[in-house]
Amino acid sequence: MNMPSLIFPPGFRFHPTDEELINHYLKKKISSPLNPETSIIANINIYKFNPWELPDKAFFGESEWFFFSPRDRKYPNGARPNRTAASGYWKATGTDKPILASSGSQCLGVKKALVFYKGRAPKGIKTNWMMLEYRLLNPHQLHKPRGSMRVSLVWCFFKNTKLGLLGLIQVNRP
Repeated sequence: MNMPSLIFPPGFRFHPTDEELINHYLKKKISSPLNPETSIIANINIYKFNPWELPDKAFFGESEWFFFSPRDRKYPNGARPNRTAASGYWKATGTDKPILASSGSQCLGVKKALVFYKGRAPKGIKTNWMMLEYRLLNPHQLHKPRGSMRVSLVWCFFKNTKLGLLGLIQVNRP
């Protein structure tokens, strides 16, 4: 999936901090879906695909890919997320990590690390694909114009740990 109208300048790098991801992308995407600043990130329901199919759906990236995706619920009236994918599932690897404002006085959102397992739980086989899921703590506080995206939208960052750095990626950059 290429975006023909978007041309990146030589040396373009996309390495936002966690705070920038929340404030400049996720909040803007939820409150104004047609914002040109967020148009460089593909909108896709990541759970309809296997992780190795997703790099072709991103607008850019070689070993890291970024997407906006709706957060699906396992049960219609529940809060538990549904993270099943085409041939497996995404399993959380820890607790939600708070994303603090640079002033340290405010929690802007949370991120969660997930690993992809092929097969069905609980007998799935762990793969080298990992994802960082970013979400707002209080998305209902944002002003959302009519026709805006669901508030359960998440920011997803994918990495195949075999292609690049080993272990989890720390997205906070100095």
